Amino acid sequence: MKVGFIGLGVMGRPMALHLQRAGHEFFVWARRPESAAGLPATICATPAELGRQCEVVFTVITSSADVEGVALGENGLIAGMEEGSVLVDCSTIAPDVARRIAATLGERGIHMLDAPVSGGAQGAIDATLAIMAGGEAAVLDRVRPLLECLGKRIVHVGPNGAGQVAKACNQMIMVAAIQAAAEAMRLAAASGVDCGKVREALAGGSAASRVLDVMGERMVRRDFAAGIEARLHHKDFGLVLEAARQSGVPVPLAAVVGQQLNALMAQGWGRDDTASLLRVLELP
Repeated sequence: MKVGFIGLGVMGRPMALHLQRAGHEFFVWARRPESAAGLPATICATPAELGRQCEVVFTVITSSADVEGVALGENGLIAGMEEGSVLVDCSTIAPDVARRIAATLGERGIHMLDAPVSGGAQGAIDATLAIMAGGEAAVLDRVRPLLECLGKRIVHVGPNGAGQVAKACNQMIMVAAIQAAAEAMRLAAASGVDCGKVREALAGGSAASRVLDVMGERMVRRDFAAGIEARLHHKDFGLVLEAARQSGVPVPLAAVVGQQLNALMAQGWGRDDTASLLRVLELP
């Protein structure tokens, strides 16, 4: 297939390489041309030019506004993609924005899946991402072979926007678990107990989790170099809280975690790892 890709960051670049290695004719557009350096692909001048070349286009971009601009803006994908082509957006954006983009593209006969991913940079490298898809089941079936290059669990959640709702739920649970691990490590340290031994003990019981394994270990080692930058989780929690507000759903735990992320950002740690929630608890 002729496949396009936009968003060659920490997650996007390894995802793009998996698709290219699968033998597809590959096209990319990059806002920063240096991010495409060394990638075996045809470089396009604009998203519209990329869209004209491709049957399926993937995007992995940071914000709702950025995705909307790339898809619908001047020289955006909508200006180039043909009827029957597919946009697969793997970004984490607001569900209502995903629905709006899908509806606008649909007026031109262009299909869209909102298909955010979970698994972090390592999951992208290992092609073990969890993919939560919103859109038409028939469109998902059509692009499933491409998604299988990227992840091991592909779930059709529902219509457009449903994938983003699932990702919001994922982020709520995951970052709340990071906050819980930080509080546990802080309590252990304040009590004069070895944090590493506490984490080891918890890992064998009902508190065991991937978050405790990965983020707890970073806290024990005080390794706050970014795996996924905390500013991205802060952005995601803004989406979570807005979706909850729109739906009238009380999310008291998520609201508290959001405040802790605000405090983290205020300290200038947004480009460090979210394990830095431990440092927030250590502030005087």
